[in-house]
Amino acid sequence: MSSTPHRAIPVLAVLGSVSALALGSSYAKQLFPLIGAQGTSALRVTFSALIVLALWRPWRWTLRREDARSILRYGVVLGCMNLLFYMALRTIPFGIAVAIEFLGPLAVTLYYSQRWTNYLWAAFAVLGLSMILPLGTGAHQLDIVGMLYALGAAVCWGAYIVFGKRASHLHSGHVVSLGLSVAALIVFPVGLVHAGGALFHPGILAMGLVVALVSSAIPMSLEMFALKHLPKETFGILTSMEPAVAALVAWPLLGEHLTAQQWFAVGCAVVAAMGAAITSRPEPASAARSEPERA
Repeated sequence: MSSTPHRAIPVLAVLGSVSALALGSSYAKQLFPLIGAQGTSALRVTFSALIVLALWRPWRWTLRREDARSILRYGVVLGCMNLLFYMALRTIPFGIAVAIEFLGPLAVTLYYSQRWTNYLWAAFAVLGLSMILPLGTGAHQLDIVGMLYALGAAVCWGAYIVFGKRASHLHSGHVVSLGLSVAALIVFPVGLVHAGGALFHPGILAMGLVVALVSSAIPMSLEMFALKHLPKETFGILTSMEPAVAALVAWPLLGEHLTAQQWFAVGCAVVAAMGAAITSRPEPASAARSEPERA
């Protein structure tokens, strides 16, 4: 009997994760007029933290001081990454924001792989970025502040991977639950100051919980399952489609219609990330654990 269906399940899990993340973030953007990007990010991160805390109960494990420092840094950049990304979504299209944010993990992958093909994938990334730089006065010029927020999120995503690797010897549930708790402590006060009492309206809380489930809890669960059954390169190739999926989902849900030039830029980001995943150098056994999933 063929095992093809069994091999397809982890692939479908990754595709489901990417799709859920795009759907959740698109739904989250509809909260912006009510509580702002800051309040939306606060609810997403806080509810995500509560969910994974209940699931993994990290207090069951002991934590060394040096590991606590790594998780603290990991949580800080995780919180900043979520906040900056949502701030970017206020003024630039979802697919473009994801494409820019992908520069962070791409830079980390290219730095550590140390292969000549790095120049090729870096060229694709630079080409894509050059196509969406807010130069001139065209009707489709992107907001420079939104792009800077997305670039900030990219830097945080790269740092998130580096700090996550330093804690990769710990159980993934331990790292993610504590990291998200730190992220919530960073982001929630910002959202509270911005949105005030509106943050605690029952309807808003319900919408925030849905955002956390669809854009964090479900994708993270699917990715953790897929990582156990797929080679890291295959996983990287599949997740590289996230900018394109984000743009496709935002088209009907948010009415964000990209120009041909912007689609080309998204395509360059996908090619760069996919190529880096294919040609990256395998990690040594001591660091075989893949980087933590983005929350």
